Amino acid sequence: MRANMAGMTVLIVGGGGREHALAIGLVESESVGDVHACPGNAGTALVGINHDVSVTDVVAVGELASEISADLVVIGPEAPLVAGLSDHLRDIGIPSFGPHSQGAALEGSKLHAKRVMQNLGIPTGGVLVLDAESDIKKALATFESPWVIKRDVLAAGKGVVVTSDDVEASEFISNSIKTDGFVLLEEFLSGEEASMLVLMDESGYLCLPASQDHKRVGEGDTGPNTGGMGAYAPAPVVTPAVRQRAIDEIVEPMHHYLRNQQIPYRGVLYVGLMIDENGAPNVVEYNVRFGDPETQVTIPLIENDLGELLLATAEGNLSGISPKFSNKSAVTVVLASEGYPTSSETGREIKGAKSRIEEGDIVGFVHYAGAELLDDGSLLSTGGRVLAATAIAPNLHLALECSYALMNEIELEGSHYRSDIGHRAL
Repeated sequence: MRANMAGMTVLIVGGGGREHALAIGLVESESVGDVHACPGNAGTALVGINHDVSVTDVVAVGELASEISADLVVIGPEAPLVAGLSDHLRDIGIPSFGPHSQGAALEGSKLHAKRVMQNLGIPTGGVLVLDAESDIKKALATFESPWVIKRDVLAAGKGVVVTSDDVEASEFISNSIKTDGFVLLEEFLSGEEASMLVLMDESGYLCLPASQDHKRVGEGDTGPNTGGMGAYAPAPVVTPAVRQRAIDEIVEPMHHYLRNQQIPYRGVLYVGLMIDENGAPNVVEYNVRFGDPETQVTIPLIENDLGELLLATAEGNLSGISPKFSNKSAVTVVLASEGYPTSSETGREIKGAKSRIEEGDIVGFVHYAGAELLDDGSLLSTGGRVLAATAIAPNLHLALECSYALMNEIELEGSHYRSDIGHRAL
């Protein structure tokens, strides 16, 4: 530890809703004094100091961390992790929450992740690796439709096509092979999706409350995949029995594997689950960072000091922390810009987003993502997912009511959001 815990300086790397959620959690931690973000957004600007430094400029982020005497760096997105930002920070003596580049390959390469799962006997769908020599028609006949086709690249959650249309499948496979050299064709896993965020280091692991994301842009889970249109936690599909199976069959073997690597994994492992009709969990994907928007509904349910929790993980001392979680429900509903996810209209003014609701045990507020705070206090949209209306309440119904009440106060020309977040739980 580089400084007295009474006033840590923390640098958050990233500029989305996830990073705003982390910033709020850290600002509310007694162990944290100052919060900085690079590049940050309107939300992080309201609670800390933003710096115009690219997340993938490893050296520049390291220089910024040294300049502000950061006691901890928390890395939000996957790209800087794959690029080796944690490796660099640890080399210059700054604790980093986020795995080294070798550990980040679990998200950087879906093929690598599949091979690790297969070697460890972790339940997951079958896979074929297709290249220019492959017979696409024969490959599609191997699995029943719908087919899951994944590019082996970082694509912000959008490098995946799920389709029952053999023409669409064949075209995506062909185009991906032309672009990347190969593509993964995976067995479709049916059931209900859920996300488990697991803090992990060589000393132990800690499973946070399970959540459920809504990846499709349209009502009833229709339309193209997005980075996420909303989420809620805890997800009732992850019953105590399902949770225990996921720990025994998925988390434990992966933790055993990662803790025994030459450089231990320190950060969060996002486990994307598909739970079948018999309650058996399978892994859809691993990510090596907090999910977005899952973080927005998970951080508010952590009752530990978040700064202490993340620093302990970064320093390999997680097993010394006793977890404490709220028994409330949290919901976040994403407001997306016109055209999202195909394109995004930006530079439009956002009105009414500074509203906050506090009524007894119910709290509602806004997480900013693709939004910029101007000097005159006005807000402009800068991305596809602009903000999210988040609420914490004694139950899911009340949280949803509060979240949508907040959303109704917000104006952004051409924007859209889903009105059925949490429908599976309801």
